[in-house]
Amino acid sequence: MTPVLTVFALLAFAANSVLCRLALGHGTVDPATFTLVRLLSGAVALVGIRAATRRGPSKQGAAPPAAWISRAWISAALLFLYAAPFSFAYVSLSAGTGALILFACVQATMLVGAMRAGERFRWMEAVGLAIALGGLTYLVLPGLSAPDPLGSGFMAIAGIAWGLYSLRGRASTDPIGDTTRNFVLAVPAAVVVGAVALARGGAHVSSRGILLAAASGAIASGLGYIAWYAALRGLTRIRASVVQLLVPIVAAVAGILLLGETLTLHLVLSAALILGGVAVAVASRPTAPR
Repeated sequence: MTPVLTVFALLAFAANSVLCRLALGHGTVDPATFTLVRLLSGAVALVGIRAATRRGPSKQGAAPPAAWISRAWISAALLFLYAAPFSFAYVSLSAGTGALILFACVQATMLVGAMRAGERFRWMEAVGLAIALGGLTYLVLPGLSAPDPLGSGFMAIAGIAWGLYSLRGRASTDPIGDTTRNFVLAVPAAVVVGAVALARGGAHVSSRGILLAAASGAIASGLGYIAWYAALRGLTRIRASVVQLLVPIVAAVAGILLLGETLTLHLVLSAALILGGVAVAVASRPTAPR
């Protein structure tokens, strides 16, 4: 089941990139409002899913209330620290440069977490990761000249937060419940950011922008993050970090099919490197330690 959940989650991550690019790239909504609608719609959808699928008493009682609350708020804060900077970064960064910064920071964060947890690279994993990172660098290399410092900083924060959020998700025994709580608790912070943007005159919305943000929240984020939390239980930290390098390729293909972007030899070669590197790294470890 882990491979199916992983594939679904990676497709959802790519969908988020496409939806965000459609909304913010065309100026249909400001980043603060996009973040608010994304998190709010995700919370509403997840509450409904949780209510429809919940059976029996909550597992919360297994842990002291103070510990549960602390864990929930930390995960929610990380979710917000990914979603908000991600939206603001794409106002000034190209898709390629943003992807490189995001996934470089995700990789670094999760690999440090893996080392701290006692995981060690197999040599084939190291080779596969090097190949995949080389392919990702080649994919975005033309857009690396003089990236905006503020946008780069926002995307770095988003990458670190997502890496930490993923590491914490490996301990989840209730993916639907935990993801629902994370979204619900992240909404107040998004409301504050949205209110500040409105007060400063920086908010602007359109029906198209709202629909894109809602789709990103309810479908690509809500369902995708449930699948990711569930998949993480069957992935090592190293493998979980490596497979996410597939997301830029999926997003690029989606851009070709849905946005009319051009298929180039550059994309084909970089896709081959990334897919090959991920295949080498994943195939080198047949089982995931628990």
